[in-house]
Amino acid sequence: MADDYGYGSSDDEFCDRVCDDYDDVGFQEPEDETEFSGFNGEASSCKVIRKESLLAAQKDDLQRVMDLLSLKEHHARTLLIHYRWDADKVFMVFVEKGKEQLYAEAGVSVVETNNLSSSNVSSKISCEICFEEFPANKTTTMDCGHCFCNECWTEHFIVKINEGQSRRITCMAHKCYSICNEENIRNLVSARDPQLAEKFDRFLLESYIEDNKKVKWCPSVPHCGNAVRVEDDEYCEVECACGLQFCFSCSSEAHSPCSCLMWELWVRKCKDESETVNWITVNTKYCPKCHKPVDKNGGCNLVRCICGQPFCWLCGRPTGTQHNWNGIANHECGRYKEERVQETELARKALWRYTHYFNRYKAHMDSLKAEEKLKEKLRHKMDALESRELETKDCSWVSNGFYRLTRSRHILLYSYPFAYFMFGEELFKNEMSKQEQTIKQNLFEDQQQQLETNIERLSMSLEEPFADYPEDKVLEIRMKIINLSAVTDNLCRKLYDCIDNELLGPLQQATHIIAPYRSNGVERASELSGSFSAKTGNILVAETGANIGSLC
Repeated sequence: MADDYGYGSSDDEFCDRVCDDYDDVGFQEPEDETEFSGFNGEASSCKVIRKESLLAAQKDDLQRVMDLLSLKEHHARTLLIHYRWDADKVFMVFVEKGKEQLYAEAGVSVVETNNLSSSNVSSKISCEICFEEFPANKTTTMDCGHCFCNECWTEHFIVKINEGQSRRITCMAHKCYSICNEENIRNLVSARDPQLAEKFDRFLLESYIEDNKKVKWCPSVPHCGNAVRVEDDEYCEVECACGLQFCFSCSSEAHSPCSCLMWELWVRKCKDESETVNWITVNTKYCPKCHKPVDKNGGCNLVRCICGQPFCWLCGRPTGTQHNWNGIANHECGRYKEERVQETELARKALWRYTHYFNRYKAHMDSLKAEEKLKEKLRHKMDALESRELETKDCSWVSNGFYRLTRSRHILLYSYPFAYFMFGEELFKNEMSKQEQTIKQNLFEDQQQQLETNIERLSMSLEEPFADYPEDKVLEIRMKIINLSAVTDNLCRKLYDCIDNELLGPLQQATHIIAPYRSNGVERASELSGSFSAKTGNILVAETGANIGSLC
């Protein structure tokens, strides 16, 4: 083990191995050595998009569909809204099912009809909604061919917009599911209520975020007004321009290597005080009359609830209040019942197991918070080192070491909720035999323990007062921190590989996909200038303002 990580080697071999590890993991000097900004080795593919850029992103997807299918913009928008703004899905359905089926499923009607509103104004048309006759220029025909008076259309559109259904307003005709032309909706509604027409436009723009599985609002509180778009994998962790890191799949805090379901269950378990209920189950009995939990504070097995009901502590059945020489008068429960003993023992084990994982989760959470204070101390140490006449002025190893410490601590923190559910009976009870579970648990815990050991070594090394050391000692601690940083990064990667290939992989659990490991951490958003193409960039951030109305 020592040879793998560089400990116990000669000085020359040690330095060579450290330098190789340092280069392999892509460590780069921060642009500003006094800032603990992680690694800046490559340009960020996260972009902050302003109002115009968001509109351009939407237009780009629309144009792709319009060009391929020779459609008008409102028809292309209807298709994309139906398929959650997934242009690739539109193309796939088009190839597999054909144009007619594609249009039918999305409610698109492309019918060449004469617009009756442009006909002879003297002609009269009967509206089948209000049963009155109107001049042709007072009626509107939708793409599906159905024609009604403008007043009925307007009332229909106003109701749908106020109900929040403006993204897919269908025709009023019986059993017609065609989506109405958005231009007709806009013109008719704006004639009566311009503000409601603006609301309709906002809903259409909002659909690019609300209906797009690759675009989500940043879950910051208070809301920063940003949205995040990913191009490829929705199972990832992203950092918004406001600084919040979150899981793109479930919008919770970044929680890998926990899956979204595991994290949801863990949060629920911690919040609903379920273990308090477990403690009550183990240490109390329920009154047979009022069903409230009762704790026994004496040695006698005849207990009395606050409601006045006496009952036997051993079996829980109601009794009288009298004793005899053998026990409670007119009551016997001395026969052994295996199931009650087993239930109590299982409840105790479940409580102990939860306590084991929760205490370690909480301990690393506290360590992570405490290490935030270390950040300022390290900055002072870096300033002190830079002020000295040392041969090596570069102090980026300090900031890089601190970043690796917090990044790895974060991963170790969430590995405990993962282990709780991975090796428990809540999720995978029938997926593994007891022997398989034991083997996998030992494998995981070995790697988890190695990671934990090296994280603590790295933390202790950063705590050392190396700013006051002589130069040879500074170089020694420098090499030690660089080496520990590389080793810790490698162990994090191995832990993720173990989860993917050895634990979750063989189970083929689609509901337990975890975000991949990123050595340089969650990708940050940067400013986007100029126009936007949907094919460029991996993650796009749209700054829309706290109110969606600011987009329009």
